[in-house]
Amino acid sequence: MRLRVKDMDIASGGILVAVVNQKDAEKLDLHHDDRIRLKKGKRQLTANINISESEKAVPEGKVGLFEEVLDKLKVEHDDTIDVDLTAKPKSVSYIRDKLHGKELGYKELYRIVDDIVHDRLTAIEKTYFVAAGFAEGFTIKEIVSLTKAMVDTGIKLNFRSKAYDKHSIGGVAGNRTTMLVVPICAAAGLKFPKTSSRSITSPAGTADTMETLCKVSLNAKRMKEVIHKTGACIIWGGAINLAPADDKIIHVESPLSIDAEGQLLASVMAKKASVGADRVLIDIPKGKSAKVKTQQNAVHLKEMFELLGKEMDMEVEVIITDGNQPIGKGIGPFLEARDVMWILENDKQGPADLKDKSLMMSGILLGMAGHKNGYVMAKKILESGKALKKMKEIIKAQGAVKKKCVLCKLHHDVKARKSGLINEINNGAISKVARIAGAPSDKEAGVYLHKKAGQRVKKGDVLYTIYSKSKFKLGMAKKLDKEMKPYSI
Repeated sequence: MRLRVKDMDIASGGILVAVVNQKDAEKLDLHHDDRIRLKKGKRQLTANINISESEKAVPEGKVGLFEEVLDKLKVEHDDTIDVDLTAKPKSVSYIRDKLHGKELGYKELYRIVDDIVHDRLTAIEKTYFVAAGFAEGFTIKEIVSLTKAMVDTGIKLNFRSKAYDKHSIGGVAGNRTTMLVVPICAAAGLKFPKTSSRSITSPAGTADTMETLCKVSLNAKRMKEVIHKTGACIIWGGAINLAPADDKIIHVESPLSIDAEGQLLASVMAKKASVGADRVLIDIPKGKSAKVKTQQNAVHLKEMFELLGKEMDMEVEVIITDGNQPIGKGIGPFLEARDVMWILENDKQGPADLKDKSLMMSGILLGMAGHKNGYVMAKKILESGKALKKMKEIIKAQGAVKKKCVLCKLHHDVKARKSGLINEINNGAISKVARIAGAPSDKEAGVYLHKKAGQRVKKGDVLYTIYSKSKFKLGMAKKLDKEMKPYSI
């Protein structure tokens, strides 16, 4: 059937959606959530069907296309295209098999991942795949296959020399170690192709923080140029086609607040394999308000990463670190970047915990490269100014920002309601306050911690300061602070 295009002026956020009139649907025997094949010349794709019951939304003889379909098919309003019925992807039956507890092989997992990457699955079908992985779990064989499928459905970088990488599984506010570890290790001669994520539920991802200093949305060609010039990069992984299924799966997991172990392992290792890293350091923060809450769970995850590393022929070191409170003092893109630059500049205002953790991690990576006393070497590189010099090289190569961030003028000091010992700072609560204040969309917004867990305070001492660009957001953050009480004294 040939139908004329109607531009719906709606974006689905990823899923390919087409809308047909009820009368045309009856002619093609189409029902809600069926698939149709859309073709224009040599270009074709499969879209999920919605049915319009009125002529006003989509008249008979037309097909309404969401923005993602218009872009991929390269058609415009009133163009004529061919519309045909097509079957559901084979991957749907594989998802059903997983729900029934069947172990999937590489072939099946590749088909699922490929259909996720190319938006051939509905939101419900993707959710069932994530739920199956969470409820049924994945065997080590399945995790290896899933990791390889995630790598094989994107591009993969290869370097002639050994490449290094690091990753934190998250859940701790601040913790901006990447922006210190990379320049320290790169200054020592290690090749460090670092791709990082933007925030989904946190006040800042490494990419958001680095973006206050330079461009992070580089394509693969520009990434290679930066690495060739400086030996390293710190860019947003979403800008290049490395393990593209990962972000799509994470977006399904996020509203459900689930983090299936197999998908977590595959997600991390696929990103590392995609950039050609063969020596990787994994950081597992453990704490009451972190992602991993017990030592038992942390040790289990450590063993799984090490096992997967062997299966993937990658040298993997895993550390379990303190996740009982934020790392560093700034929470929010600009505030976290300021912490990093203070440390690189050997400024006394730089937070000691972030510095010490970054030196420890750098030392381990330098040890993996064959240096006998990595920590001492890392400390010398930092204190000599070589790490700062390397960071400036990376910033210049990626494209330094012209307009520098400045701290928000609107702020509110949160004071201790009583005297005593700070025994806990809730990562989730303090992160929520920073997000309500405007981070990460407002890069200068967030929270700056004046006091950390383990310190004694007097009633009236400033615990932290909330920064925001608007009175409304600041008021909401103040209200949330009173409700959540991030500090326990």
